[in-house]
Amino acid sequence: MKTELLERVSTCALNRIFGYEPLIARKLVDSLGSAGAVFTASREDLRTLLGPYSKYNERIRGSILDECADELERLAGKGCRFIPYDDPDYPALLKECPDAPAGLYFKSESSPAEVFGSKKTISVVGTRNQSLYGKEWCERTVLGMSRNPEVCIVSGLAIGVDITAHMAALAAGLSTIAVLPTGITEIYPQRHSVAADKIARSPGSALVTDFPPGTGPQACTFLRR
Repeated sequence: MKTELLERVSTCALNRIFGYEPLIARKLVDSLGSAGAVFTASREDLRTLLGPYSKYNERIRGSILDECADELERLAGKGCRFIPYDDPDYPALLKECPDAPAGLYFKSESSPAEVFGSKKTISVVGTRNQSLYGKEWCERTVLGMSRNPEVCIVSGLAIGVDITAHMAALAAGLSTIAVLPTGITEIYPQRHSVAADKIARSPGSALVTDFPPGTGPQACTFLRR
């Protein structure tokens, strides 16, 4: 396996193993020099870095690399990719978060550079119990922002304000990013599957998540999203 691919697969595995504790994954990478080195390190070295009783000691195994390599190959066939934390395409603003994920799953007709590049990202989120008045003003607000074509609307694809913001952005000619509370192939709510597909196919727009494929909606995933 080529070095670049090995790092991508290894980071994907670390993202799956450490999930909500990405700082531990980054600590290992910093200590050992690369994501791939985590999976060739001795058990003694891992116990030294993680502690002798860490729940992660037994989860770091070589077989998970094969699983993640197969996963990324399947996702590539569906127009998805995985962006590791150390990849130049990883969003710069997200790196400023203290608990930035080890990597992101990404689906778009555009490149990550086009989606996460020089545009000004504005988050528009709100209630799921949106009134007609609220819907109208959400659409008006997004339309007003479309005077600057370099704006990108970020939201969560949820019922109510979120989906209104996404659709208003596309209608106004803006790009939009939907941050999912599920895996990249599990659209929630399902009623927004057509909208999600439209976002993924629109220039400069994308679906993103740090949750591995197969992750369904849970209270904790909404909170982290």
